[in-house]
Amino acid sequence: MNNYEYIIASLPVLSQDGKDLRNLDYDGTVAFIRQQCSPSDRMLTDQLLRGFDEETLGEAFYREALGERIRKADPFSAEPTPPQPPKNAFIRDYFTFDLRVRNAKVRFLNKALGRPAGQDIFLEPGGEFPEAERLAAVLAEKDILKRERGLDDLMWEKALSLVTFRPFSIDAVLGFIARFHILERWIRLDEQTGRELFRRLVEEVRGTFRGVDFHE
Repeated sequence: MNNYEYIIASLPVLSQDGKDLRNLDYDGTVAFIRQQCSPSDRMLTDQLLRGFDEETLGEAFYREALGERIRKADPFSAEPTPPQPPKNAFIRDYFTFDLRVRNAKVRFLNKALGRPAGQDIFLEPGGEFPEAERLAAVLAEKDILKRERGLDDLMWEKALSLVTFRPFSIDAVLGFIARFHILERWIRLDEQTGRELFRRLVEEVRGTFRGVDFHE
């Protein structure tokens, strides 16, 4: 059985004193989380991490993340069917949102570059998209860093909102990894933004636990 309480309670050790963000060990933290997970939860963690790799993003990845299953291997083929991660609400909802953002970015670029409106758009998800207006405003931002920060703020808020009522679950763990990934990127891009996101992440993770001694 996964001890989600232990995993999540162990995460704030990343904070140290917050003075040197370069001491934050993203890879080491993810490795620790994977070690504590069951095989099925480890598959979900790996699926989330694949979603951060531009080389693996594509229609096949999104179909899997959104809950579609790859066809079974040919019974006469020597190649076995690769193991697939279990269906998961966080993975589905987070990458549905990620796909909406991706497609909006592509539409914005298509218009700016004079390309056909539907070029490189795939798997248009249905349903409501309440963040559409805010996303359009972010994409229209002229300052590149502000635009990137705005996009990451949207992804951060989505990751947090998806775990609000699931504090001790694999979803909470996945939500932490998603936000920590954004933080790690900003540490490299802009120290001040990274510091702001660092404080935000620590507050959010510690807020999950009331009455837990974090050795402050």
